[in-house]
Amino acid sequence: MEKIKRTMLFIAILVAMNACSADTAEGSVDNTPVSTLVTNYTYNDTEVQTMKLINDYRVSVGLQALERINHISFKCQEHNLYMIENNVVDHNDFTARSNNITNVLGAKKVGENVAYNYKTPEAALRAWLESPGHKENIEGDFTHFGLSVTTDAATGKKYYTNIFAKL
Repeated sequence: MEKIKRTMLFIAILVAMNACSADTAEGSVDNTPVSTLVTNYTYNDTEVQTMKLINDYRVSVGLQALERINHISFKCQEHNLYMIENNVVDHNDFTARSNNITNVLGAKKVGENVAYNYKTPEAALRAWLESPGHKENIEGDFTHFGLSVTTDAATGKKYYTNIFAKL
């Protein structure tokens, strides 16, 4: 029974680890009014380190570093809180997040990576780079990004949401 549970968990995480981009996202349409720009976001050490690692990687492969935008990180944090509250790892409502970033910031393109239960930023980045869809987002034609790493108080496990945008 334990082996079946582990296999099911692995499959669920594997499915959830697929990257999402605005070109392929399915989900609900954001019918809410255009929200206002969120300018305040306090970054924790894990978020700062993860963003630095992503930019260091991009520069190492000849790409431009991405600029951080607090509004995007706020949308990432909202998604992490949703995943924790619903005990899921997914891209649910990515279309709504993408539409918000497009409407509020004027993004031309948006992509998203999520990860779960990686203890270090290095481990999360390594997993993303080993996944073709996630790597495509990290190496994508983007100019800006946001990131949130939120720890579930009940389990101690970390949820990562990383959204990329081309402005």
